[in-house]
Parts: sequence; C-alpha cells; structure tokens
Amino acid sequence: MGTVADLIVTGSVIRTADHENPFVEAFAVRDGRVLAVGSLADVSRLRGPETRMLDVGEAAVYPGFVDVHNHHALAGRTDLFELSLPPSLTLDEILERVRDSAATLPADAWIVGGAVPTTLLPSLANTRSRRRLDDASGGRPVMLMEDSRHNRWVNSRALELAGITTTSIPPSGVTMLDPDDGTPTGVLLEAAGIPVQEAHDAGGGLSPQQHADASRRGVELLNSFGITTFQDAGVSVDILDALATLDRAGELHAWVVSSLLVNDDIFGVSPIGTPLIERGEEFRTAHHRPDFVKIFLDGVPPAHTAAFLDPYPADAAHGAHFHGETTMTFDELHGWLRAVADRGLGAKVHCAGDGSARLVLDVAERLRGEGVMTPIQIAHGQFLSDADIPRLQALDVSADISPFIWFPGVIPQALADVLGERAEHSQPNRALIDSGALVAGGSDWPVSESPNTLEGLQGLVTRADPLGRAPGVLWPEQAISAEEALEVFTINAATAMGLGAETGSLTPGKSADFVVLARDAIAGPPEEIVRTPVISTWFAGREVYSA
Repeated sequence: MGTVADLIVTGSVIRTADHENPFVEAFAVRDGRVLAVGSLADVSRLRGPETRMLDVGEAAVYPGFVDVHNHHALAGRTDLFELSLPPSLTLDEILERVRDSAATLPADAWIVGGAVPTTLLPSLANTRSRRRLDDASGGRPVMLMEDSRHNRWVNSRALELAGITTTSIPPSGVTMLDPDDGTPTGVLLEAAGIPVQEAHDAGGGLSPQQHADASRRGVELLNSFGITTFQDAGVSVDILDALATLDRAGELHAWVVSSLLVNDDIFGVSPIGTPLIERGEEFRTAHHRPDFVKIFLDGVPPAHTAAFLDPYPADAAHGAHFHGETTMTFDELHGWLRAVADRGLGAKVHCAGDGSARLVLDVAERLRGEGVMTPIQIAHGQFLSDADIPRLQALDVSADISPFIWFPGVIPQALADVLGERAEHSQPNRALIDSGALVAGGSDWPVSESPNTLEGLQGLVTRADPLGRAPGVLWPEQAISAEEALEVFTINAATAMGLGAETGSLTPGKSADFVVLARDAIAGPPEEIVRTPVISTWFAGREVYSA
C-alpha cells in the first residue's frame, strides 16, 4: 500500500490561499505536513485504517492566520502578571482599577500595566494627576503604558526609584513637566520612560519560568483567534529563551520569527544591538527563527517623534518647520542593514512617518545596487509619499501594515489631533497592492486590544471600525477585496517573514496549519466578517485550540 494520511480534512469550503489551487474539496496530512490537496475522490485514496477523518461540513477551512507584527510576550505578561486596562477607560476608571489592584499587593510592590489612551496623556501632564495616581496606589510605584506602548505614565514613587527629579531629567525622550512648578509630571515619552522600566526590572522583574509562561499564554491567545504563525516585532534575551524553551519541550504551537532589537527607545531591555544579535543563534529551534532585527527609525506622530517629509502643523512647542527626526542617518542605517545582511538576517524597520519610510527606501536602493537582497519590511507604513509607493515593489521591500490601529478610534483621533487633514490619508493599501508591493498583515497586539485577524480582514475591506465603536470610514478609496485581505494575513505575511515555503497556504509539503471557521467569513457581507466564530485551530496537523 502507498503513503497513508494521518488526517484527511473535508468540507464544503476549503480555501488554500494558493493561486494554483484556491479551492479544494479535501486535503490530507502526514507527519504534520500537507500531503495532498484536491478532490474528495483523489484525497480519499490516501485513507487508511488509522486515518483520522475531519469533516467540517458547512464550516470553512482557511490556512492558519499569519500575524507579521505583534508583541506576544508583552501581551501574555500583561494578561498573566499585570494590570490590564482597556484603552477606552476614563481617568477616574483607571484610578479605580489601580486602587483595586493596590489593595491586593504588598506595600512596596510595583503596579504595572496598561493601556492608557493616547488622547488622555495631555490631561495627565500635571502635578494634580500624578498625586491622584499616588493616592490610588497607596504609595506603591506605578508604571502604566500608553496605548502605542511608546510612552508611560508613572507616579511619584516610580519617579523617585528611577532617580527622575526636577534637576535630573532623562537625557533622551521627553519628560513632561508641570507648567506651574516645573516638576516631572510622570508623563514620560519614548526613552524618557526607560529609567523607570530599569528601576522596575532591578526590583526583580520576571523569572525565566514567568517569561516562558508569558510566551505560552501569548501563543494560546493567538491560537484562539486562528493564528498559527507570527513575527514578534521586538524581543529580548528573555523572550528568545522562553520561545526556545517552549519549542524544545514541544509546547510552542506556532511558527515564530523573532526580531532582535538593534536600538530601543521603548522597552528598556539589555543587551540590544550587536551583543543581542550575536546571541540569536543560541535560541534557534524547529519552529523558532531569530531571523530578523528590529530598528526603530522614528517614534510616533502624537509625540512629534515620527519623521515626516512635510512639517507638522505649527504649534507653540515645535514652531512651523518641525519635521521630526530619524534615529539614524543614511550611513548609519546602511551600515546596520549591511551588517545584518552579512549574518543572513532580515530587518523590520519601524517607520511611523513618510520621512523615515523614504530613508529606508533610499538605503534599500543603495543595498540592492550593491547586490544585497536581505529582506526588509517597513513596519506600519501608514504614511507613504505617492512617489514612494512604487518603490516598495521595485526594491523588494515589504509593507508590514497594522490595520488594527488605524480604524476610526483612539489612535486615529490622536493622529488627527497632531496632523490635521493629513491623518485622513493613511494606510494606502489599495495603491500598494496595485503597485505590486508585498503587503503583509499584522496586529501590533497589544497596541491593538486584540490580535483577532478577522478584525484586520474586515477593516481592510470596509475601512471602518469592525466593532462599531467609532463612526465613519478612513480613506475608503484604499479598500481592498476580501480575497486580497485573506492573502495579506496568510501567504503574504508568511512570505514577508521568510516562512513562505513552510506555511501560509494549504500547499503540499507545507506545514498543516489551518483554522476552522463557523462559515466562509470573506464570502458574505464584509460587515459580518468579525462575527465569524473560530471553531478550532490546527498547527502541524494537531488541534491546538477548540472553542
């Protein structure tokens, strides 16, 4: 008898995300890999006495979803060990939750969590708000992240432990001072918050077991949304070790590509840069690939740290000709990308403004001319010059897009507050796809509240908030089709992170990673996509989540 399948999957709708064979009636799995796809009659010939049959009936099977940009361990840590705050809360609601948390903790314990909405930060930059946080915490140190995860709000005790005073201000980032008495308010933008992170970590931080638990929990949550592959957009040695530990124990139920931090104005971890990159290979396992670096080339628009080609609208603090700045010059970025290419690594480059995106493309042009073809992703890329959109395809640069953070809502409102009408023209996804660029979908979870890929699919199609929390649509001319959106969050994302030969489509030879949905989500009304339940998630032919 010939090859016999371990598993045969049949159903009325099986989408493969493979252009050669987009719909099939069945597929067979052996040793965790897709053995064959095709008609029910053909695939059934691979059935043996021990073959498991999975008939999903009227449900639908898609390839496992692929998330090109998240921070799984940060999300898992928040879920297990920190104070989880929906970014929709008011100040009074945040303080009440801090007070409730404090009541359960020892007198000197840190209260850490998030997220505080970006739109709330300006109203917190005063002594009165800091003292209210002091009161709610009962004197315990507090460090709350804001929803972009670039900025922090901390209380007096946290400032004290970090050594931040009126006469000792962090040299980087922005320490917001009270306009009346000149004291630090506890609102710390970008790198100004790192001394507080370091003070927290010096107090103990997480144990290796807790880091492993955080990664395991992050992957569990991703699996529950049908996600079987992801790229973590900024890892530490602790996260690398956690992922490798899980995989060696057979407990990592996803393909993971890690992005090793080259520079860091947010996380406050050590080591970064070359010392971290040199250690990456220690943590390579069957399903964990430390194959990328992460470069922060700018910050975020609400903090005026994103770099733009045209100046920000004039304000008192920055004047009329402020463009923001990149963290590296052309030569510095070129040097880093050449160095990582020599190690066989790709680069995920954070670009929140069109100025930083142009710098990446200019450097990519030089590199491609030098014969360096290392993978490069522009992360976020919500603002791109019309002249630069065709360059992504021409220079083989991927667009890592996060539609979760541009739905009409808190973050788009924060962008509008600082950018004006320019904010209405973000995420030019139709133009990118029409130009031939590789567009890959990511959630940026937990910057987004949820990693639910179905939210991303719906938002790409409708350009509206899939959960109905905010009215309106954002630049509807840039909508893409539902079929294109599915590719963005499957084969495109897998290809962008270097895993296109392993996963991303139901193709013979690839890992048998798939999700079973209650119905064919993308075939019905776009407004109903997000309401489609996930029935089960399968990784390498094994069920890793069941509703």
